Formats: sequence, structure tokens, C-alpha cells
Amino acid sequence: MSVRYDTRFSRMRTLWAICLAAGAWGHDAPAQVTVHLHMRPVDGAMRVLARIPMEAVRDVDFPVIEGGYLDVAATAPRLTGLAKLWAANPLTLFEDGVQTGAPRILATQISKESDRSFVTYEQADAHIREGWPANSERLFWKQVFFDVAMEYPVRDARAKFSVRPGYADLGERVNVVLHFEEKTFLVDGDVDAFPLEPSWWQASRRFVRMGFVHILEGADHLLFLLCLVIPFRKVRPLVWVVTAFTVAHSITLIASAMDMAPGALWFPPLVELLIAVSIVFVALGNILGWTGHRSWMLAFGFGLAHGFGFSFALRESMQFAGTHLAAALLSFNVGVELGQLAALAVMVPLVNVFLQTVSEERTGMIVLSAVAAHVGWQWMWERGAVLGKYTFAAPIMSAAAGATALKWILGGMILWAAIWASRRVKE
Repeated sequence: MSVRYDTRFSRMRTLWAICLAAGAWGHDAPAQVTVHLHMRPVDGAMRVLARIPMEAVRDVDFPVIEGGYLDVAATAPRLTGLAKLWAANPLTLFEDGVQTGAPRILATQISKESDRSFVTYEQADAHIREGWPANSERLFWKQVFFDVAMEYPVRDARAKFSVRPGYADLGERVNVVLHFEEKTFLVDGDVDAFPLEPSWWQASRRFVRMGFVHILEGADHLLFLLCLVIPFRKVRPLVWVVTAFTVAHSITLIASAMDMAPGALWFPPLVELLIAVSIVFVALGNILGWTGHRSWMLAFGFGLAHGFGFSFALRESMQFAGTHLAAALLSFNVGVELGQLAALAVMVPLVNVFLQTVSEERTGMIVLSAVAAHVGWQWMWERGAVLGKYTFAAPIMSAAAGATALKWILGGMILWAAIWASRRVKE
């Protein structure tokens, strides 16, 4: 969303508030807001059903009856204008990459917190068209939903649609649950436009970018790579090390995406702890002279843990893959590798420059490794404390015993690889 749009949107909202009530008062944005959307092509239009908490509609002096309860009858005439401002304007729809025209408000509704009609499109559509609740129901404005039915003009219901749900202004933290046909998306309120039915090319491009950004934003992954770079400082000797790391994290990344990883709540914290352990172990190996031509073993062993770490980010984003799961998985892995190469292209010369500035190269290696070990040690203690809050539950054998055993074996590969590599290094 551009700065110009933000400014126009803010002015429109302020003007509407002033016109709506001269004595308008504001309230703070709620800490947590969930917006529910149903989208469906209907008769040359994209029908959208939206539900937002009424407390997220700010800058409005809602009329009340005795006791401070919402005056539904007096509020009803204002809801069409509020629907345009808070439900329609933030939602942008694109048809084949071109933004559609402005939506038309079809109906509005005020719903109780206990209402569950937004579970399906049909129930939500029927509920919005029902009569208004009576004042006798004594509804408090901060404890009701604001429901809106609107439609966007489209040329072809079979076109490729993208949507940008710009609802971040509704609260401090905004989640959007969007249902389109058989798919459900869970996204942030400020997410960029994304396709509802992506082509394989759109999915691939998105996941390459996602993998590239993820590795560059992962401080622990980058610090581990730095520890691998320190003993070599040249690209050619690093080839086998980087290849081993790539193969290892690709194995566990793919296994996790295929639901072949432990699903216990304690497993993600365990993986995060093992990633911190990998940094400390390799850094200490650099200091004590354990690493060298056998670094590829460490890279492979700990790469299994890092692959599971990559998969946690991927798992939350598979909703954007549509029917192209294999392409998305491969593209994410490609993005990770590209980001890894970019990081190495920067690390290798920087390490060389640093070591050339110190009086003794070995001293410089120890200093760099000690700093990495210190950071990894802090992460290890912090993540260990988090893991300690989870209860370990042993697997229960059942009819799916084979699949369960496979998941536990893959999870145990991380510990086995680390122990095996450490023993070989000490030989």
C-alpha cells in the first residue's frame, strides 16, 4: 500500500468520523483482531462476505440505550458507510493482474459473539440477510461482530484472481481467515497481494523468494555457515562442506513437508535447540582444531536439524502453493540455496579481510569462533529453557505404528548424526 493511499485513507476516515457525529470519540486499537472472509464468484461478480469485530471500528460514537447497550435501530443507518470504510476499502481484488472496480455493499448485519454462521459461505450469506437484532437483546458494542456482504465487478469467473486484504489498521495484530472455494488462507492483515489459485510459475516464484529471504533473515543459520567458513576462507574447499549441508537439510525439509516428522509440540523447540548446539559445537571445533577436512561430516549431521528448521517456515506458507505442492517445495529449497550462496559470497571475503588485519591468522580464527560460540551458547540456554517447559510424551503404538516409528526415527537422526560426527572428529 503506497504512502499516498495511506494518507487518503486516513483523511477519508477522519472526515467520515466528523460527519458521522460531532461528538465522536475514539478508542485504542484492539490488541488482537481476526477478520473472516468468504469469497465466491456469483453472476458476473466476486461476492465477498466479511466479518470484523465491532470494537475494531473506531472513531465512531455508537448510539446507546439505557445501561450502555448498543442502540441497534439508531446504528443501522450508519453501517453502509462504515462497511465501505472499514470492510470494502481495505480489500483489493485483482482479476488477471488488473485491479477490479470498487465493490458494492449489498447488506450489513450486527451479530452476537456466540454466532457461528461464518463457518460456511451459505450460512454466513443467509445470516447477513436476516433482520436486525432487537434492542431488547441488550448487546454491548464491544462484544458484537460487524458483518458485511459486498461484491466486486469481474469479467470472467474463471479468471485468475489475487487479493490484498489490507486490514492491518484494525488492530495491533490482525489475522485474516480467507475462504475461497475449497481453500482456506490464514494470513496477516498487512500481507501483500497473493493469488487465490496460483499457476505453477506464480507458486514457484513466490517460494523461491520466500526461501531466499528466510535464509538471509535466519541469524542462527547464517552464524552456522560462518563457523563452517572460518577454517577454509576459500570457495573451492567449501564445496564439499556446503554440498553436505545442502543434501542434509534437503532430506529433512522434504521429509517434514511430506508429514514424515514428529508432530509433538516439543519437537520444534528441540530443533531450535539443536541448531544452537550446532553453532557452539562447530565454533569450539574451530578453536580446538577439530574441524578441517572432516567439516563436511559436521555440516551433514547438523544440516538435518537445520532442514527441520527450514520446514517450520515452509509449513506455514504451503497454503500459497495451491495445487503445486511439489513445485513450491522445490522452489523453496532453490531459494534457500541461492540465499546460502549469496551469504557465502559475502562471508568468505569478509573473513579473509578480517584475518589479514590481525597479526596472527590463528588468533583471528579463535576470536571469530569464540564470538560465534558465545552467541550460540546464549541461544542454547534460552532455547533449552523453552524446551524444558514442554512435557515429553513417548509414542503410542497403534495401527499406524509403522508410520509413527518412521517419524521418530527421522527425528532421532539429528542426535545420531551429531554424536557420530563428533566421535569421528575426535579420532
